[in-house]
Amino acid sequence: MTIQVTAAYEQLAKREPVLARLIEEYGEVDPFGWSDERMETSNFAAMVLHIVGQQISTKVAFVLFDRVLAAAGGKVVPESLLALTPDQLRECGLSRAKASYLLDLAQRQADGRIDLENMTGLDDAEAVAALTAVRGIGLWSAQMFLLAQLHRTDILPAGDVGIRRAVEKAWGLAELPVVKEVEALAVPWAPYRSYAAALLWRSLSPSAEAQPALA
Repeated sequence: MTIQVTAAYEQLAKREPVLARLIEEYGEVDPFGWSDERMETSNFAAMVLHIVGQQISTKVAFVLFDRVLAAAGGKVVPESLLALTPDQLRECGLSRAKASYLLDLAQRQADGRIDLENMTGLDDAEAVAALTAVRGIGLWSAQMFLLAQLHRTDILPAGDVGIRRAVEKAWGLAELPVVKEVEALAVPWAPYRSYAAALLWRSLSPSAEAQPALA
């Protein structure tokens, strides 16, 4: 475990007794320690996977992504996607909407309206704004990109059902908290909210990696 991870959890433990208990129970979870080979090829390919995975299981998302990969000639890049028609993408199992989202993303990357491979100069808010300007990329997908690809340290996807369930369980709430309640609870955790998110996900599946679903 790196010094940075340990320091982050030390601060979280001081600020929130419930998180201190979870750290004792589940350890110091590295929010950037999980990945998949499909997400390591490029930031563009990773965002394609995030879009493909919206509203379906991770297992199915990987199957559909691999079909897109094959249709694109073995390499998911803007040029290979733009060479495909919406119908060809739909033959991979994508909905009409997701096919249009992927083509919009590819066109924006190709013409420079967005550069997924070079976003380090943008702060979190700027990066989220750039991503959510693309059709089909909502706040959750943008936040997951900042976590998984950009390794930003202060991202808590409060709208994620897993995060909300973990908060409900850990704080002993009577019902699932709404997004604004989770956001308010997490304010004191800045600038280490990515670590808190990883810990909360792990608390739901302690025997697994701290990896959320794709959507």
